[in-house]
Amino acid sequence: MNDTRKFWVDAMLKIASPVLESLSRGTLRRDLPLKHHPDSLDRADYTYLEALGRTLTGMAPWLAQPAEDADEEALRQRYADLARGSIAHAVNPSSPDCMNFENGYQPIVDAAFLAQALLRAPDELYWKLDGETRLHLLEKLRHTRTRKPWPNNWLLFSAIIEAFLYVAGEPDWDPMRVDYALRQHMQWYVGDGAYGDGPSFHFDYYNSFVIQPMLVDVLAAVGDVNADWQAMKAPVQRRAAHLATILEHLIGCDGTYPVVGRSSCYRFGAFQLLAQTALNDALEPCLSPAQVRCALTAVLRRVLTAKDMFDARGWLNIGVYGNQPAMGEPYISTGSLYLCCAVFLPLGLPASAPFWHAPDEPWTAQKIWNGENVPCEHALDELR
Repeated sequence: MNDTRKFWVDAMLKIASPVLESLSRGTLRRDLPLKHHPDSLDRADYTYLEALGRTLTGMAPWLAQPAEDADEEALRQRYADLARGSIAHAVNPSSPDCMNFENGYQPIVDAAFLAQALLRAPDELYWKLDGETRLHLLEKLRHTRTRKPWPNNWLLFSAIIEAFLYVAGEPDWDPMRVDYALRQHMQWYVGDGAYGDGPSFHFDYYNSFVIQPMLVDVLAAVGDVNADWQAMKAPVQRRAAHLATILEHLIGCDGTYPVVGRSSCYRFGAFQLLAQTALNDALEPCLSPAQVRCALTAVLRRVLTAKDMFDARGWLNIGVYGNQPAMGEPYISTGSLYLCCAVFLPLGLPASAPFWHAPDEPWTAQKIWNGENVPCEHALDELR
């Protein structure tokens, strides 16, 4: 593999390895250090499922795509085995690492990220599980139905779980949970490629952390089941591509980006939508795959230069650039931080894809601040 792709793979595995190696042994509860806000008292009930779901949702496309390079393929197979072993421990009632899918308010969130990972790599992460583990997993996902989602991005957590149950062939999947989430988000569209987080617009990265990636993945999975959902696919994809362009424009010449809004400790997970749009070959014409690769690589290199991003045992610390625990809200704990893995989605593209092999290009900020004569960006001209 080329040097840039190797850098991405190495970075992803440096982040993910402690989670998957520990959980596949059934020792995650023992090994994971529970870092959290001092006002947060209950994160031990949630942090382990957070770590699993968020790690795998970013790794899944890579796990699903056999690599063209022999060394990378050996890594992919090894980590696919670790991922399946981790899922088995997470849902096995007899495992010391059996996870909470039903108690408290949080499990629906991280079961949803796990469901999103399963949708992104169903063959590797679901169908290759043994039959008993699949049954345990489906039972755990159904347990989340006891959680009532808030009227905001949480509706998509219910929807994506049901979308996976449909893909898994479960006859009791609930299309109403999907329909309600989709219709509400169509009503919450505020223009220029962005949705409100519920009735109100929030100036943060939740359109990239959750809303747009889950809308795209839900509709990819079940959009053809219902004519109304099928009609949503084109506007959802158009809006996602436009917001991905805006995200690329936010990446500065030096790989820094505006740190705005809550959950900033998800680090470069803020660029999940840009990464997903590149993975899906759905970028707007103003962006080339190569410039997106270069922009995201710059972000990775910048954030990873922080000397204390990891603790002494390799677990993530709370922060954006290093160890900045004051940036963690009360719902943030060690497991939460692994949503940063979502930036690695383009590793699901083969090494021969233009994203990986096209020559380097400057990204938008570099072009502008180098004095290139580039057109400015305009709003997406679309009615609600």
